[in-house]
Amino acid sequence: MPNDSSEHPLSPYDGVLLQSFGGPEGPDEVLPFLRRVTAGRGVPDERLVEVGSHYERVGGVSPLPALNRRLVADLTAELAARECPLPVVLGNRNSAPFVTDALDELQARGARRVLVVPTSAWRSYSSCRQYREGLADAVDGRDGLVLDKVRPFGELPGFVATVARDTVEAARAAVADVGADAVALLYVTHSIPDAMDETSGPGDGDGRAYSGDQAEAAAAITAEVDAVLGTDLPAGLAFCSRSGSPRTPWLEPDVNDRLRELADEGVRHVVVVPIGFVSDHMEVTHDLDFEAAATAEEVGLGMTRVATPGTDPAFVAGLVDVMLERAAQARGEQPVRATWRDLDSHPAVCPVGCCPNLREARPALCGSD
Repeated sequence: MPNDSSEHPLSPYDGVLLQSFGGPEGPDEVLPFLRRVTAGRGVPDERLVEVGSHYERVGGVSPLPALNRRLVADLTAELAARECPLPVVLGNRNSAPFVTDALDELQARGARRVLVVPTSAWRSYSSCRQYREGLADAVDGRDGLVLDKVRPFGELPGFVATVARDTVEAARAAVADVGADAVALLYVTHSIPDAMDETSGPGDGDGRAYSGDQAEAAAAITAEVDAVLGTDLPAGLAFCSRSGSPRTPWLEPDVNDRLRELADEGVRHVVVVPIGFVSDHMEVTHDLDFEAAATAEEVGLGMTRVATPGTDPAFVAGLVDVMLERAAQARGEQPVRATWRDLDSHPAVCPVGCCPNLREARPALCGSD
């Protein structure tokens, strides 16, 4: 790592934190992991054991930690190729290595200003501000350490264009198999409480940034599919992984309910696009590859699940692009923000009132409040 931060294009940063959700890597880690995820919400262990049964099918091992380690390696290589030989360290919210562990390592390697790259592309409390609260907790007492983060990157070409590319190919195969009149696109993201979606985005905004941003990206991908294939495919946004009290409204429709409706409407093949997810963690491998696939089979639907960006080289390169953009902003420059198909971009420093914590007011870094 260069001693003079001006020696590389990621100046003024001298370290990178890949901040992720985390996941268990063995059966004994499942219940402690779920307790951390639900801390403060009063969820009884009986319910956590029920949720934990999802991990039994995969030996108690979430696919996310291994995927993130590969992403760290690929980001490190991409940065080195662009003459930014900085350390990239993984830190999780809910499993080891935690964010505090990552910051310990980065400080031990001489880092003083760290750029944070969350593995979450969209705006809401659970997908952005909660990560920022975790940063505030982790940096407490670390004098002289500064953390900045990249902007939400759901509209970044490396993300959405990668999803679009794979959706086009999946739709092409489905249309060739059953005909365009019998194919539908179904975009899927993680459900959140309706109140969280309603307050997502800036405090002076219209809200619904979480569902709205993803609906706009889905519409842009659908337009790309139709333009390339000469089709007019029906498409929509559905949700998975609902949890919490049944008395609390969450975003709908559930992906399984929508699959049943599509079958009733005469659709024969559904291309399922996990637009809300960066990589194939449990909400994809269980909720889509297992539960949704079983529903599709039950109602006689063919189903293709499009890949998440994961460690696709275009996605890795796109993350480095947005990191370099953030570094230029930190140097006082005004770089052009890369977006795909005129999708809106959003600031790296979250505006006042953005995606509030509806349970309690807590400090959060990388924002205006």
